[in-house]
Amino acid sequence: MKLKIAPLVITFVFGLFMYLLATYLPVGYFDFFGRNYLMYLLFFLALLIGVVSLFQFFSSKTSIDPRTPSKVSKLVTGGLYQYSRNPMYLALLLLLLTWGLYLGNAFNTLLAAGFVYYMNTYQIKPEEEVLTNMFGKEYQKYCVMVRRWF
Repeated sequence: MKLKIAPLVITFVFGLFMYLLATYLPVGYFDFFGRNYLMYLLFFLALLIGVVSLFQFFSSKTSIDPRTPSKVSKLVTGGLYQYSRNPMYLALLLLLLTWGLYLGNAFNTLLAAGFVYYMNTYQIKPEEEVLTNMFGKEYQKYCVMVRRWF
């Protein structure tokens, strides 16, 4: 892996940037009917997806630390992982979107898109290289069948 920064730290940094943007950018505020409901729904989905995906890794007795994908002992492809190759990262993205709704600044969606770009480039692609080397054709077939995020 090229970078060894924990995804939670990256999420926190993007969340901090979102806060600073919402605080110091004089334009971009938005509000709409149902914003709070959408915020709660996204938060609930983030928690649900995050907990279920972590539980699947724990029950498979494999490593959840994305900074050391070489410690993975088993390829998890069932449950949520049959719909998303990265449900833990999806949960983090949903948390950032929830935070963006709470802050109410439309430009925060650009930072959420930046999070996706960053995670794809510096976290997911290097992980996929390691997993391809470890699991070979089985992982390549899985990548063809299941999308990265959703």
